[in-house]
Amino acid sequence: MSRIHDALRKATEERSAQKGASIEPILAEVAGKVIETPRFSTHLAETAVREKVDLPEPSVARYEKLAIRCSRPKWKIDSRMSVFQGEDGRKVGAERFRTLRSRLYQMASTRPLKRVLITSSVPAEGKSFVASNLAQSIIRQEDRRVLLIDADLRAPRLHVMLGAPPSPGLADYLRGEADISNVLQNGAEGNLYFIPSGGEVKNPSELLASERMKKLLDSVTPIFDWIIIDSPPALPVHDASVLADLCDGVLFVVRAGQTSYEVAEKGAFEFREKNLLGVVLNGAERADSYGNYYYSEYLNEEK
Repeated sequence: MSRIHDALRKATEERSAQKGASIEPILAEVAGKVIETPRFSTHLAETAVREKVDLPEPSVARYEKLAIRCSRPKWKIDSRMSVFQGEDGRKVGAERFRTLRSRLYQMASTRPLKRVLITSSVPAEGKSFVASNLAQSIIRQEDRRVLLIDADLRAPRLHVMLGAPPSPGLADYLRGEADISNVLQNGAEGNLYFIPSGGEVKNPSELLASERMKKLLDSVTPIFDWIIIDSPPALPVHDASVLADLCDGVLFVVRAGQTSYEVAEKGAFEFREKNLLGVVLNGAERADSYGNYYYSEYLNEEK
C-alpha cells in the first residue's frame, strides 16, 4: 500500500507544481501495474463540466427565441374560410369549433395529446378548413400557443385560407434547405404560428417519413401547447398513415351529404390502430343535428 500512497503523493506534488498545464499524464502504480490517467488544468476541467452538464433550455425561453427569429408576413385570412372572421352569422360555426376544442382538452386530461393530425378519406371534405379553424379557436384562449403545419405536400390549401406565403416551408426544411426559424410564420395577432407546405416535391411520402420530420415535431412539441397537422386524404396516398404514427391522435373529417358510408368506413379503417380520436361531420345543416357544423358556404368554395 505504501507504494500506492507514494505514487499518489508524488502525483499531487507534481500537479501543484505544474498548474496551468493543458493535459499531462499522471502515473500511478497499482498492484504492480502502471495506469495512465489524464490530468486537466483547472480551466479545462471547468469547461468539461459545463459541457457535460447541458441542462435543457426552458420551453418558454425556446419559444421566445423562435418567435423573435420567425418571419412575420402580413396574413390576409379569408373570411369565407374562417368562422372567426366576418359577420355575426358565423358565430354558430365558431361555437361548434369551441365545442370541438373542449372535447380535445377533455381527452388531453387523460392521455398525452398535443400533436393532432387532421385528415379525410378523399379530397374536398374540408379537412384543411377544420384544421385552420380548430387552430384559430385554440389561440382565442389566453396564453395558448398553437403551431399549424401544412403537411399536404401534394395539394396544399392552408396558405390560401390564411392568406400566407406558401414558401419557404415544410418541404424545404425536410430537404435540408432551411431550418425551423426560416419556415415558421406568425402573420396575425396572437400565438398562431404556421409552417406552410413549401416548394414542390417529387417524393412527398419519403420526405414525410424521414428522420427530419420526426426531428421537427420532437423539437417543437415542448414549445407549443398544440400542434395541428393537415395531411393529404387517406385513401389516394399513404402520407396520412405515415404522419399518424408521429402524432398523438387523428381527427377524421367526413363531408355530410357527399361522403358515402363505404368510403368513410374504408378511410377510417386506415387508422384503426393509430389512435383515432373521432369523426368531424363537416357541411351539415343545423337542422340535421345540434352538434354538427354548418359550413355550406366554405364547402361551395372548395373543389
